[in-house]
Amino acid sequence: MNRWQHVAAKCSIVSGVRCATVDLFNDSSTYLESQVVMMSKTMVMQEKASGFDQNCAVKREVELSLGALKQFRERFPFVENLREIEWLDPDKLCKLNPDEVGEFFLFLEGFLKNLGRYAVVSTNIYRNVRFQISDFKNLLRTTVDDRKSLAQKVDAPWERIGGISQDKALPKKIIFCFNYEKGIVLPVFSNQHLRFFVNRVVDYPTGQIKYFSQGQEYEHYTQELIETKNSLLLTKDWSPLYFVRFLYAVYPPPDTETIGGNAVSERRANMTVTDEQLDLQGFMRLLGELQKQGKIEGEQFREYRAHWMSQPSDRDALIARLKRLNAPEK
Repeated sequence: MNRWQHVAAKCSIVSGVRCATVDLFNDSSTYLESQVVMMSKTMVMQEKASGFDQNCAVKREVELSLGALKQFRERFPFVENLREIEWLDPDKLCKLNPDEVGEFFLFLEGFLKNLGRYAVVSTNIYRNVRFQISDFKNLLRTTVDDRKSLAQKVDAPWERIGGISQDKALPKKIIFCFNYEKGIVLPVFSNQHLRFFVNRVVDYPTGQIKYFSQGQEYEHYTQELIETKNSLLLTKDWSPLYFVRFLYAVYPPPDTETIGGNAVSERRANMTVTDEQLDLQGFMRLLGELQKQGKIEGEQFREYRAHWMSQPSDRDALIARLKRLNAPEK
């Protein structure tokens, strides 16, 4: 009896299914062949990475993008000096009469354009950011705060800015630009794309994300990918941008492969406001009114918003309770 048969027989006696288990391992060569066939996802990724970008064209593009990002950070040094956030000129976000996108968002529109597929951003969002610049500055402070986790930065109340999409693609871009050097974030701005990549390259994904917030899910999948990247000598020193260029090139998510007219129709679909988004906007206005009247504090605002997002079945009762709180006192 060879080693595999011996191990199988020994284990089978304990389990009480000796015959079935010994039969399974009778042909040890078949077992070993199955192990070769079942090559780990990480090994497959390593093989694909070794053949990626042989002419260094992507590497040169990434170097140019990182150079542009460094210039952007020099123009907006919020990480180095929080006062720069307070001094932020509204025209840098959006100019009025006529409307014109400011340099802050012009950079974000052009940066990372080769990564994945993103919904078209309406210029109305940039106008809203200008009109709600106080809220936006608070969100920027959260974005650059090292005490905040990636999940907390994504889960910050970005939806207070009218028009911010539910997937928070624009906030995720901003978060990446001001945290890219910290090794905690990747330039993937869709939770669905992150999940897709994890399923392709991570051998044993960990954790239960069923009850996670969007930010917690985003952080979880990001960490899984970063750990996998850092586990291989070949990819360990790749920049986050270069690694993500590799992922999109080698493992393209299904919704990044549409071209021509289909791409246009899908972008239009992405701009459609859903009933849930309208309900959320109404809920946020109600919370804003209560906070303005001093009937709730900032912490309560965040708790109610979190409850709305995590407990869809309780929304009607929550709204009814808050409306009673908002009713004029008799």
